[in-house]
Amino acid sequence: MWFAAAIVTLLAWGTADLFYKKGNDPSDRNSALKTVVMVGLVMGLHVLFYYVVYAGIQYDVKNLLLYLPVSAMYILSMTLGYVGLRYIEVSVSSPISNSSGAVSALLAFLFMHQSMAAPQILAVVAISIGILLLSIFEKQEADAELRQEGVIVERKYRIGAIAIIFPILYCIIDGMGTFLDGYYLEYKKIMPEDQANMSYELTFFIVALLVWAYLELVKKDSLVVFREKDRGLAAIFETLGQFFYVGAIATKNAFIVAPVIASYSIVSIILGRIFLKEKLQTRQYLVIAVIMAGIAILGFYDG
Repeated sequence: MWFAAAIVTLLAWGTADLFYKKGNDPSDRNSALKTVVMVGLVMGLHVLFYYVVYAGIQYDVKNLLLYLPVSAMYILSMTLGYVGLRYIEVSVSSPISNSSGAVSALLAFLFMHQSMAAPQILAVVAISIGILLLSIFEKQEADAELRQEGVIVERKYRIGAIAIIFPILYCIIDGMGTFLDGYYLEYKKIMPEDQANMSYELTFFIVALLVWAYLELVKKDSLVVFREKDRGLAAIFETLGQFFYVGAIATKNAFIVAPVIASYSIVSIILGRIFLKEKLQTRQYLVIAVIMAGIAILGFYDG
């Protein structure tokens, strides 16, 4: 069932987002690359121990190249997202980055002729607007906290061209990746979902090995894997979410799935309040309730 898979993805990626935030080190110029390595390594282990050893699935190597356009979109967008954390606050980039669900939904509507019932359309609109409002509220709260602490963030790091380009690129590229996923798995059924996910994770694993070699040999910056607790946990939850995401996108059109999964930001916000001791405002609770209502409507129409 696509809805259950989408909810698990939402929870996993929301949790991963928390650890991405904790693991990001603005003082480390190679922080983003180290995150790429950790995510790729965990995905490689997932392919080996789950798909090959446990499930005994035979992999067709040609799918690695066949699925490469989709893999490239996801890996590139995620890498840009990691790099962007160095230049722009998450609360500023979120409204743009989380719009990737709308991009994929629009592409699916235009090119895959997908349709929805009126309540489903209203639910998707409510979820999309809710995500935007939550991000705006997060930004306003972050700005207020900085003012109280007397911290002045340089303008070039907040809304300059270099800073803002990262979430914009993430939004466009990730949205295209989601659209292509729907095209490959649900619209054209080019390959089974397990072959698609193995192709993506193996590609990420290869990229991780190349980046790790670059860090060690060129940048002379050693990465001790077992000391990377936060990045490691982020990678585990990222991989868990990816596993269920492919199942959701393969069984239901991207028009519906993408906005639901994009709402994983509410999980990140709630976990941030719990573990980072931040507080939710009344308006945030209200918007979260609206998003959850929208998700419930889509779940009711599942089938």
